[in-house]
Amino acid sequence: MQYLLPSAVFLLMLSVGMSLEPTKVVANWRRLTWFTWLCLTIATFLIPPALALLLAHIFGLTLGATAGLFMVGATPGAPLLTRNMARRGFDMHMAASYQLWAALMVPVMIPLVVAAAGKIYGRDIWIPPAVLLKQIALKQFVPLSVGIVIAWLAPKLTQRSQPLLNTLGNILLTVMIAAALFKMEPALKGTTPLIPVSALLLAAGSVAAILPFRFTDPMVKQTFAICNANRHIGLALLLTGQYVHAQNGLPAVACYALLAPLMMFAYVRLWPARSGAARTASAN
Repeated sequence: MQYLLPSAVFLLMLSVGMSLEPTKVVANWRRLTWFTWLCLTIATFLIPPALALLLAHIFGLTLGATAGLFMVGATPGAPLLTRNMARRGFDMHMAASYQLWAALMVPVMIPLVVAAAGKIYGRDIWIPPAVLLKQIALKQFVPLSVGIVIAWLAPKLTQRSQPLLNTLGNILLTVMIAAALFKMEPALKGTTPLIPVSALLLAAGSVAAILPFRFTDPMVKQTFAICNANRHIGLALLLTGQYVHAQNGLPAVACYALLAPLMMFAYVRLWPARSGAARTASAN
């Protein structure tokens, strides 16, 4: 099972890379103002982990469950965007631009956020930025770059294989989540139902964190909102076990891995109706 998650992430990032045009990604970075980047930093790296701690306090979660939920909130940028989202009007290139920016910010922001949270609980926790940079480089930048190169060298092959790789990556990810839940069944049976409730509220809060900020393009705003709920479960698992040393925090991470896609799916389903209503209102 330890190879399923890296394999799923590799295939998904390879698929994303094969569908990207680097010039569009860079253009997306340039079109956003410094104020927009500041808003994204707050909504991506500060609000979700703070919300996780607040939910844990409200529901009286154990320290281990709090650590697991917090690490999910602190780790953005998961490569789980699908072609179906692009078909529903979400900007795939803008989503990829956001994901790459979040990955570049991870070695800077996560050590600071985790260290600050540790002080609240009287603990000194420091995650070396080099460790995070290595994880991001190997599991995201390398397969993404390979996908971009393949798309450039063999565009016809890319058109045929990209949807297949995306589907296979999502299947592997689903199998991994199911296997993890099966393996953790005894631990999950002993957990309070407030943990999945907290995970679901964290996913909803991550979407809502983007919505108060102003963006010139509503589609960009909705794309960022769905991306923000897409937290990096694999990195959260790694950091929870190795640096926070909260093995009993895994159920909280697993619950988010299971419930966040449901929240994202519901948001994707509802967004066309809201955007259509907005277009009708503006036309009138």
